[in-house]
Amino acid sequence: MKLNLAKTVVDFLKENAEVKYTAREIALWIFENYPEQCQAKKNNSETLKTDVELINQIVAEIGSQRPRTQKRHPGLKITEGRPRKYYFSEKSDISAVENVEGHVTKKQTGDKNEHSLYPILSTFLWSEFEIYSKRIDEKRSSNMNGPKGNHWLHPDVVAMETLGVDWHSEVKSCVSHYAEKRTKLWSFEVKLLLNRSNARESFFQAVSNSSWANFGYLVAADIEGSETLKELRMLFAAHGIGLIKLDVENPAESQVLIPAREKDNVDWDMANRLTNENRDFVEYIKLVKQFYQTGEANPRDWDVPNDFEL
Repeated sequence: MKLNLAKTVVDFLKENAEVKYTAREIALWIFENYPEQCQAKKNNSETLKTDVELINQIVAEIGSQRPRTQKRHPGLKITEGRPRKYYFSEKSDISAVENVEGHVTKKQTGDKNEHSLYPILSTFLWSEFEIYSKRIDEKRSSNMNGPKGNHWLHPDVVAMETLGVDWHSEVKSCVSHYAEKRTKLWSFEVKLLLNRSNARESFFQAVSNSSWANFGYLVAADIEGSETLKELRMLFAAHGIGLIKLDVENPAESQVLIPAREKDNVDWDMANRLTNENRDFVEYIKLVKQFYQTGEANPRDWDVPNDFEL
């Protein structure tokens, strides 16, 4: 009995529509539910000697057959990042974004909303880079320029990377006279989902509200489709905005899929615009200034998770 792997995968994902599975999870389900076909596959192979080798082979074949299977079944979709996940959905890319952001129907995502991603991002930034981050709440803006005057102005999260905290005191003293750059400032635009329908708009939103910083990043909990990542890589080549894939279950496993290109200088004119508009950004600038004055940054002043406080 020959195993029709592509049909089996699609049928399984259709029966569990919208649920995301790794290739290994699918392979294990196939191994458990199609024992005769799996045994026949192993018997007919000269290289597959153990069940583990068989499962690994099914995992590899799921990946290699995916492009051809997607052409036959457009509802078969994948996420980008580690590990890649497979699922089946009849929703268009636009509908998927609208649904997850709550534009069409009331959110059915439990605790998963955009605001819930901010502390996850802060945890990743601290654990991976020891970067001090701060939430910027656009509701704390003055809106003095009208309802659309601040469109794409505010980043969701800002951060400060400190340089030379562990330097010798004489080096610190020398640098204070020789050069003024002792920090790098970061800016982040956060999304629940990126796919082909919103990738370009989200990217240019990040370009706009990160224009003042040394590093600008677009951050997402889910990134769907290889074409989405391809598009973002092409846009990076022109604008230098990086991409982070958040792991909401284990923040430390989040990935920098595209490193941002550093800008040598902060655009202080744009930073001033943000400072005049938003009280959270004022607090952020005060904390950066405090570091320059004292040479120290207190994690309790920032959105550093308690478990990571020094």
